[in-house]
Amino acid sequence: MKVKVVKDNCIGCGACQAIAPNVFEIEDDGLSTAKVSDVPESECDDVKDAVESCPTGAIVEE
Repeated sequence: MKVKVVKDNCIGCGACQAIAPNVFEIEDDGLSTAKVSDVPESECDDVKDAVESCPTGAIVEE
């Protein structure tokens, strides 16, 4: 699974980081980023939850 955060859509709410802290982080600009592009199998369920929880749809699976 691959994932990325579309910065133009991100509002920096932090839900993704709270759900999958090994994959997402909030950068200095206050917006989220994916720390990895290839998500480890062990993190896939959390990342899917983060995708569904993003209020702006900024997280996309590739």
